[in-house]
Amino acid sequence: MILDLPRFLAERRATWDELEKILKHLADEPGAALGLKDLQRFHLLYERTSADLAKVATFASEPRLVRYLESLVGRAYGEIHETRERKRSFSLIRFFRVDFPRAVRRHSGALALSVALTLLGSTFGGAAVAFDPEAKAILLPFSHLLGDPRERVKDEETKKRDRNEGAKGTFSSSLMTHNIRVSITCFGLGLTWGVGTAILLLYNGIILGAVALDYVRAGQTEFLLGWLLPHGSVEIPAFLLAGQAGLVLARALIGWGDRLSMRRRLRAVSGDLATLLGGIAALLVWAGILESYLSQHHEPVLPYALKIAFGTVQLGLLALYLARSGAARSGAAPRSGAEEVPTP
Repeated sequence: MILDLPRFLAERRATWDELEKILKHLADEPGAALGLKDLQRFHLLYERTSADLAKVATFASEPRLVRYLESLVGRAYGEIHETRERKRSFSLIRFFRVDFPRAVRRHSGALALSVALTLLGSTFGGAAVAFDPEAKAILLPFSHLLGDPRERVKDEETKKRDRNEGAKGTFSSSLMTHNIRVSITCFGLGLTWGVGTAILLLYNGIILGAVALDYVRAGQTEFLLGWLLPHGSVEIPAFLLAGQAGLVLARALIGWGDRLSMRRRLRAVSGDLATLLGGIAALLVWAGILESYLSQHHEPVLPYALKIAFGTVQLGLLALYLARSGAARSGAAPRSGAEEVPTP
């Protein structure tokens, strides 16, 4: 067989490069799982590369090309026929840079539903206070929120010392413990086929909407934003993620349109649920620190504009992190030292 080697390399190089990228991805991320379409594509590339190897195997003048294709085919064969369980050592950096945001994005539908339920509750809470100001005595569980917002703002801005001074660490830890407990409860209520999770999301939305409208109606919007944004820009998203985890659990229990057994469905999402809970806990620890050491300081100690700007930037960065961190980069350059396709 006569083979035009330069033309052959030009036509087949893209196939080998694509197979090489997939193999590097699998090597860099031992726990990664390819979807059905990716697996079909990977197998097709393996077959084409194997055929190319058969074509050039008899070319004694191209030993480097033969070795390169043998390496690709051998590595691909190993990946296809691997039967050992893949295990990956835990990396805290990888957890926050890749695993957590990817787990959030994999279940974006559940997150959207969590947000929708909270917004529905907020709308109801705000409407209830707008039509009946006395309703906040029923809706709000905290006594310090039942009074006139103007009086509270006046008290906060004129007090001479922080009421938590000397006990900020204790206050912060109590906030973390409470918020994590509520989030775990929200997740655990997914065992009620999501009913309990939905009710808790609605209830927290009602509280948020009622408080927000009460302060806005009293002309204290700036205080409200300066008080809530520094810690709320992390705490509220963390609770929404807890709702997401609960709804994912409920989905696995119910199994809409899924022919897998409940055991297999739960096993399939168990890793993501553990990852979500770990990330939520970390966010709530940070929120507790911010609420204790930053949110409780008001003007004239800290300008509201500064606190609002901090919270807004933090919320934007968190959204960007969850949306983009750990995303696969297309067309990434090969790592240094990677084997290159020989050229004639």
